[in-house]
Amino acid sequence: MASWSQRRKFIYSSSLLIFIILLVGIPAFLYLYKAPTCFDGIKNGDEKGVDCGGSCQKLCLDSFLVPQVAWTRIENVAPGLYNVATYIVNPNTKAVAIAVPYHVVVYDNQGIEITEYTGTVTLPPQRNTLAFNGSVSMGKRIPAKALFEFTQAPQWQTAGDPLSNLTIGDKKYSEDSASASLSVTLNNTGVNQINKTDVYVVLYDKDANALGFSKTILDSIPGYGYAVAPFTWPISFNGKVISIEVLPVAE
Repeated sequence: MASWSQRRKFIYSSSLLIFIILLVGIPAFLYLYKAPTCFDGIKNGDEKGVDCGGSCQKLCLDSFLVPQVAWTRIENVAPGLYNVATYIVNPNTKAVAIAVPYHVVVYDNQGIEITEYTGTVTLPPQRNTLAFNGSVSMGKRIPAKALFEFTQAPQWQTAGDPLSNLTIGDKKYSEDSASASLSVTLNNTGVNQINKTDVYVVLYDKDANALGFSKTILDSIPGYGYAVAPFTWPISFNGKVISIEVLPVAE
């Protein structure tokens, strides 16, 4: 049985150890400890993968569907200048991929490259979009086809739709023998102003073939108000336009 002297030494030693832990250990732990974040390159916290899933905005690879490229079209807008657009289907209803990089190569009818360029496109939640490039110079050569490819996998993030209060109103299309024009009314059903918005349109014939496409930018749409997006083409579609698709994207 331990003597009182031994017990007293044990109490003193234990007290000293606790004091050292309190004095040194806890401050050192607080200094060295780093709380889990979504940007530390480590799977921690409630993450489902490294810096993805759980409370992180970024989605893990197995949480999203791959976007589909439906078509790429070329449209002459002036001598030697062409608009090039790729229609991209986003099957993810609650995910956005911002500034996804891509590469486009344009060829003539003999398969010889005319030009190439790079760009970025945002894939908004709940809607499809265009990767659009306006007035691409082809010189004196005539483009026949363009090939589009993503150069990096989209980095999907969970996101609400900033354009959830936007509705498409009147679409007034007209054409003559040399040109065509379209005005689209976009209504804001919410109280807050909708800021800068890219608006793409695609014109279709009776067989759902894309005849033409274009882009305009709206600076703002007031709360409980509307804005009109104008579009023009320097050609006539000869009465073939049957339907019009409007694809708005928040900047």
